[in-house]
Amino acid sequence: MEGVALITTIYGIEPVIAAATKFSPQKIILLREDDAPTEKLRAEQMIRDTLGKVIEIKTKNTSIYNVVEIAKDTVDIIEEEKAHGKTIIVNITGARKTQSLGALYGTYARRELVEKVIYITEEDNETIELPLLTFNLSKTKKKILEEINHGEKSVRNLAKKTGISRAMTYHHIRELKESGYITDQKGMQTTTAGELAIL
Repeated sequence: MEGVALITTIYGIEPVIAAATKFSPQKIILLREDDAPTEKLRAEQMIRDTLGKVIEIKTKNTSIYNVVEIAKDTVDIIEEEKAHGKTIIVNITGARKTQSLGALYGTYARRELVEKVIYITEEDNETIELPLLTFNLSKTKKKILEEINHGEKSVRNLAKKTGISRAMTYHHIRELKESGYITDQKGMQTTTAGELAIL
């Protein structure tokens, strides 16, 4: 392995420093929005000043509220760093809740590539390792979800594209609805949860 890459949300300096101290990353990727508030920019600069001489530090601009976009950006970083042989640790401490959740969902979408996902407590900098959960979709359900996300509404076409019977397609659609991945509003379409599940 080529060392550790720490992907982290940012608001204050303490959680990032605590994670860097505990996991000794060779690279830190800071997730933040384009128009970050002054406090966040100040914290980022302090991290660069404190750790930048010994650790490579990159910034990835992402959304502040669009959970799917944040998750996609996190997935991209995870895949890129893993392709370079890095052990991946994701720190979801700090930032807006939507940013932290997006990073968490991106981690779940690539759980097989991630070593740990952590949260560091504000009170005593204790590291809490969170479970690496999964969306638990079969390949067939994921394919159906992808097709619906691309605008396919016909059960007949979904059955053809997935190579299963229409009865089985209806069964999968029912389960996807029950799980909250698709909705019947405005015709069959993916929900935010569905978009996250197909990352």
